[in-house]
Amino acid sequence: MKLLPRALVIDDEPSVLGFVSEVLRSDNWTTTDAESADQAFQAMRAGSFDLVFCDVMLGSTDGYSVLRRFAAEQPEARFVLMTGHGSAAGALDATAIGAFDYLVKPFSVSDVLRIAEFVREQISRRSDAGNPRDLDISSAPGYRSDIPLIGKSPRFVECLKMVGRVAPTSLPVLITGESGTGKEIVANAVHRRSKRADGPFVTVNCGAIPVELIESELFGHAKGSFTGASGDRMGLWEEAAGGTLFLDEITETPPQFQVKLLRALQESEIRRVGANRTIKVDARIICATNRDIEQEVIEGRFRQDLMYRMNAVTIKLPPLRERTEDIPLLASHFASRVAASKVSFSADASKALKSYAWPGNVRELENAVLHAVSMADDVIYPEHLPERVRTNGAAGHQPLHSNGGDPLEVEFDSGGDIPSLAEMEVRYVTRVMQYTGGNKQAAARVLNIDRKTLTRILARGNSG
Repeated sequence: MKLLPRALVIDDEPSVLGFVSEVLRSDNWTTTDAESADQAFQAMRAGSFDLVFCDVMLGSTDGYSVLRRFAAEQPEARFVLMTGHGSAAGALDATAIGAFDYLVKPFSVSDVLRIAEFVREQISRRSDAGNPRDLDISSAPGYRSDIPLIGKSPRFVECLKMVGRVAPTSLPVLITGESGTGKEIVANAVHRRSKRADGPFVTVNCGAIPVELIESELFGHAKGSFTGASGDRMGLWEEAAGGTLFLDEITETPPQFQVKLLRALQESEIRRVGANRTIKVDARIICATNRDIEQEVIEGRFRQDLMYRMNAVTIKLPPLRERTEDIPLLASHFASRVAASKVSFSADASKALKSYAWPGNVRELENAVLHAVSMADDVIYPEHLPERVRTNGAAGHQPLHSNGGDPLEVEFDSGGDIPSLAEMEVRYVTRVMQYTGGNKQAAARVLNIDRKTLTRILARGNSG
């Protein structure tokens, strides 16, 4: 008889513990429940598990400690951390030390089933092939906690999960996103979480180097290779040996140089300009671009084989306008870095920040906050913000989006009576409730209000 896969669920909140266990049992898993880390360790000593769901906060012990114990004693178990206070940095922490996934409460039945099905398929393949788990679990050294990976929006959290998963590997990475979204910061995070963290992190802006100099800058040159080459010179690629080379705006490189770049990536070796021999260089390559690289290939400006070679893993950073819930967090962070004392944002200033489209993304937000701090005392008001932010923000407020989906718009017949603000509030909240499938907790989070306020607005609509 074929044995059912085994799961361990660890949470000191009975409702979550029961929910996850019930979903797994309905999917033909054998489950064991634990309300503390001690109970989890007892269960671990009693038997092995294929899948573990564990809360981050477990009294005196946290879920990360439980994860490390499982990684050491049951490395084949897939480990999922659950938290009610999710953040992108938390997702990075979790996946970088071996978590398979990171769920923010409240999560859905489909979230649990998605993970369970994936692990079930892995168990089946492992049984058929007789192979151990194909993903190493290790804690990367050298993590630097001051890198500002701040946010809690679902799309940004997913990006940071990917960073945590790919960092311990040696795979080349392509980071895409608009200018100012933080591509270099994410590249640095990959490096700092890797086994090369003690090595150099060398950044090259390919668009800032003249075409005729890019080969010499990257690969170096030999003495006498051109006028003014008075001696051998090491290139930036060699400087990155033992660490990471970050090639920003890679699509700006000229086509004639892309052939040499492809060879360097394939062979892990470079040839200095004017030299007769090649040099082996052990450097991890991370590339980034603010362009649509596939369109660049179609239009003949970028080599297709080079695109495939450098993007074993692609991390696509969302623009700031698609992660508006992160704007207050980022703004507070930037303000705290430069203000002599604690500075807060008024409600109107916060609204202006969230309403503005931010074409320059996080970099533009940082500059706007620095401007506001220099103009304000203890509280930042709209008049302290750059004019484009306070005027375009007020006039250009966009309808709410959730995960890049359709806007949640509330319409009324302009030919009839204009509804009151209270009526519009009810209509908008009702529309959000429809969008979240009637989930009050999710709707309250989207609207940035508490559940009591949400219930009161809905009651007002029902009574009308």
